[in-house]
Amino acid sequence: MTIHVNIGEAKTRFSELCAAALRGEEVIVQNAGVPKLRLVALPEVAAEERAARRARMEELIEQMHAIPDRADAFDPLEWDENGLPI
Repeated sequence: MTIHVNIGEAKTRFSELCAAALRGEEVIVQNAGVPKLRLVALPEVAAEERAARRARMEELIEQMHAIPDRADAFDPLEWDENGLPI
């Protein structure tokens, strides 16, 4: 997706536009409706960001797999008449 912003708006939304460029979106800065600049991430920065995100996702997936399956953890006979564990 391409984002088109005028120069004044780009000044106020600079951090947001930088984040969009790092995600791979194309950001075009215009002056009086005429495109003047393109904000893009450097290839090595984008690759490092992707590698860091991928490593974090793999770490989270490993943590999720380490969570024990609790479907059969409680025996229905271990509950009292008030629904509290015995």
